Amino acid sequence: MVVSDAPTRFRPVLPADCEWEPVDGGESGAAVFRATDGSRYAKCVAATSAAELAQERDRAEWLGAHGISGPRPLEWRESADAACLVTSAVPGVPADRVPAETLAAAWESMTDAVRDLHELPTDTCPFERGLGTMFAKAQDVVARGAVDPEFLPEDQRDTPPPVLLARLAAQVDRWIARESAESVVCHGDLCLPNIVLDLDTRSFAGFLDLGRLGVADRYVDIALLLANSRETWPDERSALDADRRFAERYGIDLDAERQRFYLHLDPLTWG
Repeated sequence: MVVSDAPTRFRPVLPADCEWEPVDGGESGAAVFRATDGSRYAKCVAATSAAELAQERDRAEWLGAHGISGPRPLEWRESADAACLVTSAVPGVPADRVPAETLAAAWESMTDAVRDLHELPTDTCPFERGLGTMFAKAQDVVARGAVDPEFLPEDQRDTPPPVLLARLAAQVDRWIARESAESVVCHGDLCLPNIVLDLDTRSFAGFLDLGRLGVADRYVDIALLLANSRETWPDERSALDADRRFAERYGIDLDAERQRFYLHLDPLTWG
């Protein structure tokens, strides 16, 4: 049973063994529901997006089998016009909903989780999220005029997306070569809403939204995480200190140019 009408143009195929309530938020176009007892979530999409949702299911199963905390797939449901993935809940609170003090306390634990993910053997991962694939996706999104300006950095919102894409195109070969030598298993959309924190211990509890997980350049994750966390830190000094703490804990000298490239590519791949 659904508590209120789903904000979709398709009929979600939710399990009938409990009551469900719609969850606001998210930018994927899916309808997300939470079991009223808090134990499960259901993500529902139109049948045209079923294959994409199935990829998220497969990635979640793979990640759980490799010891990284995240939602565990429990049920897969399909109808003529929709598909639904039911997963276990990850207890805790998304990291974008906590104050800076809590985020700072959890920062080392979050960094450890990212490093653990990146240290998974790439030859065991069947999923690919490389730069060649994602740049081709950006070309398609830009060609369709589907770039959402709200996803762009403020200083790029007045620049036509084809111009932004052309700037990145000149660097692609260089970064593909770097990626091939240093690829890792990436989350692929490592923003704060996709990281759950345990408020009791103020530590990492799990990753969410695994639809883009795959082998790629580690800066796919690093660039987005450090940029997105700036929305929580109270000032630039705090943000720079968090960057420093992340780099020391992770064990890396941050490459600002590499960060900037992937940060500017990401908004062009959604649409």
